[in-house]
Amino acid sequence: MHNDTIGTVMITQEEINAKAAEIGARITEDYKGKSIVLVGILRGAVMWMADIMRNTELDMCIDFMACSSYGAATKSSGIVKINKDLDTDIEGKDVIIVEDIVDSGVTLNYLMGYFESRGAASVKICALLDKPTGRRVDINVDYVGFTVDDRFIVGYGLDYDQKYRNLPYITWLESN
Repeated sequence: MHNDTIGTVMITQEEINAKAAEIGARITEDYKGKSIVLVGILRGAVMWMADIMRNTELDMCIDFMACSSYGAATKSSGIVKINKDLDTDIEGKDVIIVEDIVDSGVTLNYLMGYFESRGAASVKICALLDKPTGRRVDINVDYVGFTVDDRFIVGYGLDYDQKYRNLPYITWLESN
């Protein structure tokens, strides 16, 4: 066990649900009459992606990628590693990358270029959380749930060394 304690609730499950409904409605409107591909970034985005799927009234297919620039550290290494690639052909398709948190932007910047090189018609980003103070590359997040301060965030899919993903709210770790 480590010497971290869970901080106060920053964002409640009710607030997350309301934001997912709002963003789902925006995506439905933005892509009216189209089919989309939602690409969830494992593992942190699973809960948020389910919320976006439930709240988006479009034809869609879903896929997942596992990639990281973190490992077990709390700061980005700057190196993107793909552990699981897409099974879906995205050529000519509108892709929305669903991410738990945008911090350095390194991974998403890499994925944007990667999907464009594979012929995606468009690539947008839908993130539960945006931490702009952590940016190392300039990246546009098209659909943002909440903007957060520079803390190590956990809960609602986000983890610290695989712990706290199942919390139904967003909080942060405080070091003792």
